[in-house]
Amino acid sequence: MQEYPENNLTDARLVAENLSCKRGGRLVFEGVSFSVGAGDFLHLKGANGSGKTTLIRLLAGFISARSGTLSYAGESIGSEDIPDTGAFIYSGHQHGLKPVLTLRKNMIAYYQLMTGCVLEESQLMEAAKAFGLQALIDHPVRFFSSGQTHRCSLLRFLLLDRPIWLMDEPTVGLDSANRELLCLMMKKHLKNGGIIIAASHDPVGIDGQTLEMANCVPKVQEEEVWL
Repeated sequence: MQEYPENNLTDARLVAENLSCKRGGRLVFEGVSFSVGAGDFLHLKGANGSGKTTLIRLLAGFISARSGTLSYAGESIGSEDIPDTGAFIYSGHQHGLKPVLTLRKNMIAYYQLMTGCVLEESQLMEAAKAFGLQALIDHPVRFFSSGQTHRCSLLRFLLLDRPIWLMDEPTVGLDSANRELLCLMMKKHLKNGGIIIAASHDPVGIDGQTLEMANCVPKVQEEEVWL
């Protein structure tokens, strides 16, 4: 297992060089390169099918790159290494919440799985308060609206101390007030030296780098839709 720095974020950069990815026998994107370090925000932009979700999932370790390299803090990493780095946290379209369990039990199970430790009540309630979910803490998730469910998913970023946030459409289902709360949460993470890579159709209100995925779609597939 490789070891990665979790506290010294100043020198820890995530670097992608000429990444390409195939799905279903077709090349989704190629030539993706970027470098982000402490306090950097990278916004993945592009139409549906341009490969935003695929790239986020590749960075999260769910998909392997066809070619190219990915490194963190100077160490090369592959998809099999990412779960062991202790650096990444991901949230996507599938929230991964057990509908029959309460929000409390979902978060306790998640925290134990990711850290091997017991989630403190004060930590859980502080995170729930940030998104106005205190009153729902002991209710089964199956009764939540889509917006409430999405906010529950975002709580994970407040529970785990991970430098690299991978966020796929983080604003979906949020009203204006909760989008503002999300923006403040993301800005605080960046101010503390974190890194955020987010795929979003909507502006998130944060200055940073932009990666136009349309520029990385292979020419032969410009008219095709691949997620």
